Amino acid sequence: MPNSDYYIGGNDEHGVNPPTPGKRTPIVPGLNRAIYENEFNRAAKNKFLEACLRQGFSVYDVKPEDQDVSITQRVVRINRQNLTALVTFAYNAFGTEFNNTSGVEVFYSQTNPRASQSRTLAEDIYNRLLQGTAQNGRGVKNLDVGVLSSVNCPSALIEAGFMTNLNEARKMINPLFQTEVGEEACQGVCDFLGVQYIPRGNLSNYPTLRRGSDNNFIFLLQFILNQYGANLTVDGIFGANTENAVRNFQQENGLNVDGIVGQNTWKTLLTLAPYPTLRQGNRGAYVKLMQSLLESNLVPVGGVDGIFGTNTENAVRSFQQQNGLAVDGIVGPNTWNALTN
Repeated sequence: MPNSDYYIGGNDEHGVNPPTPGKRTPIVPGLNRAIYENEFNRAAKNKFLEACLRQGFSVYDVKPEDQDVSITQRVVRINRQNLTALVTFAYNAFGTEFNNTSGVEVFYSQTNPRASQSRTLAEDIYNRLLQGTAQNGRGVKNLDVGVLSSVNCPSALIEAGFMTNLNEARKMINPLFQTEVGEEACQGVCDFLGVQYIPRGNLSNYPTLRRGSDNNFIFLLQFILNQYGANLTVDGIFGANTENAVRNFQQENGLNVDGIVGQNTWKTLLTLAPYPTLRQGNRGAYVKLMQSLLESNLVPVGGVDGIFGTNTENAVRSFQQQNGLAVDGIVGPNTWNALTN
């Protein structure tokens, strides 16, 4: 069957605006704030849906809202869709203070109407997570919660780490880790469905798109642009609104403003390596990535806004000093290497 016939749901636990009470880390040293669970869950879900769109799957975002939505309401939404499979993203906790409990685990429910398939889905995702993440594996386990037991499709839930483990808490706001978990979940879904996974990092996989194009990658383009603040209907139609959003993104990122999505625009949309040298005055997607990586290394930037201002330069200098790098406030290859490893 064509990949577009597969209908994959992505679900993120809890809410971030306002944040679900209690679903947060202890105060993180350096950042002097708690990290809310949904800061990871929502981002990882979005990366998962992006990966699924790249495969040509049809996708359903169970909870597009920033705020929390009850499990009962989400189950109703899911069961109306007749999904091929559902993946939920969550983050674990043990106690209320930072400790050494760590690792990734994946759950399914033995009372799901398609329990055997749910277990296979969970195992396929778990195997991919273990191949990719540098975390210890805690296994595939049974759990009877609504998004696993009360839905009418194969369903798995990922607990991608422990927010009460400082190292894994830092990963929650690391965009590279968020992407990795989303991609590995998609790889597991591909294994479950028996379809060939299309990798993220190979630019030759992305067609050139322009107004009037008719290609399933337009869904992916629109979905990603919305993560950068566009307000597009993800309908697969490259019309005037999508072209304007592309032009705005290109202008914000110092690209050739032509409304055509070629390899340079795809590379920047995906923030793929090699990373550009950044200094004060730069702005855009790569600056936002760099700021997020600084924060995940416990160096606050005063707001992840994609603008390389004085606060960001000071944060870069502090990070460089902490890591034995030349303290020049410029993010070149050595600083990028330290940020991403």
